[in-house]
This record gives sequence, structure tokens and C-alpha cells, in this order.
Amino acid sequence: MNEQNQNKKQETPKNSLGGASAANSSSGLKKLFAKRWVSPAIFMAAAAIIVTLMWIYQGSGDPDKATMGPDNSTEVTQGNEEAGKEEDVVDVIASGEKMQWPVADSAALQKETLYYDEEASEAEKEAALIQVGTTYTAHTGIDFVDPNGATFDVMAALSGKVTLVSQHPTNGNIVEISHGNGLVTVYQSLADVQVEEGDEVEQNTVIAKAGRSDLERDQAVHLHFETRLNGEAVNPADYITK
Repeated sequence: MNEQNQNKKQETPKNSLGGASAANSSSGLKKLFAKRWVSPAIFMAAAAIIVTLMWIYQGSGDPDKATMGPDNSTEVTQGNEEAGKEEDVVDVIASGEKMQWPVADSAALQKETLYYDEEASEAEKEAALIQVGTTYTAHTGIDFVDPNGATFDVMAALSGKVTLVSQHPTNGNIVEISHGNGLVTVYQSLADVQVEEGDEVEQNTVIAKAGRSDLERDQAVHLHFETRLNGEAVNPADYITK
């Protein structure tokens, strides 16, 4: 009996020590979380873990994965776009003709200012800028000039219908010919215009003479030739038979 009492007395301090340890641990955690820097630190650590997991997940995909053609062969997207552009140039000419320069002998004339091409070199792009007032703007066509300053015949680059004949205060006399499928050729800086709106003209028909314009007065007598597709200026050289 005395031995049992002694055992209970020996066990009591053990239980009290365990309770004190748990209490101290709980109290320590409360004090830790009570500090202002603890919660933000935990939040930042959790955010870093989430961002890392998202980066790993996204990185598992292949951003440069190529598209597959009908025959399951690999196709490069940029190549497809260039091929589509070439097909558009061919398909857009409804008459089936091949566009020609709007002059009798392009080799005898100078291409004074070229079309502003975003893919050209920096020097070529700089040369394709024209001054309008106090600013410079991209040239939207190709200018033809006779080396001797003489005038020359301006001809229809394709068969079509004359949809505009007008005199512009800065661009001079203008003729526009529509060829279907949204394709229009534009002839500016003209003199001695020989067509009227509504006329049907054949390819190589003389429609005017090269003249002058206030916008490009420094070029004297010249022809400004544009090609527009669905209202947007495009490079005429892309449509000319190579």
C-alpha cells in the first residue's frame, strides 16, 4: 500500500512537467504569431511557392510548337503567311492579266522615290520618306521620272474601269482604275488626262501624261503610281511580273 502511494507521488511531477511543456509551447506560438513580421513572411513564402509552381507548369509546354499540315508534316507559320501573300497577289487580279508598270519603257525612266517597305533596310526606308509640311511621312507608291525632265505617257497597268478622275490641291490630277477583288491602281501628278469616270480601259491604254504636283514639287515632271488593296496601299512591285 505504501509502495502504491509512493508510485503515485513519483508520477505526479511527471504529468505536471508535460502539461507545463505544452502550455509553454502554446504560449510560444502565440507570442511568435503576435509579432508583426511573422504573418507577412508566411504570406510571401506561400506566394513564392505558388509562382514557382505556375512557372514550372507553364514551362512544361512548348511555346515554339509548330503547326501541322493536313499531311501531318511540320509547317512554319511565317512560311505559311508568305505563301498566302503570294497566292493573294495572283488571285486578286480578276482579269487574269499580269500587271505591268504604267509606262512604255520603265528601264528608260528613274524610280525616284520607292514604296516605304517595313521590311527594307534602314537606308531604304529613310529614302522612302517624303516631307509634308514640317513632318516626314511614308511614301505609299513609286515615282517615275525621266532623266531629262521630259514628260512621258502614263498607261493603265491593268484593264479595268475608271472610278475616279479629279484634281487634288497637293497631289495634282488623279486617275483611279478599279480592277475587281478590291484592287485599285492610282495615278497622280498627271497632265493631259484622256479618260473620264466610267470609262472601261484596256491594259496599256494611254490615260494621261506625267505632270507635276505641289506635294512633290522638287521632282518636277513625274508620275506617282500606287497600288491599293481593299483601301490599303501595298507595294506595287509585289504585283509586277518579274
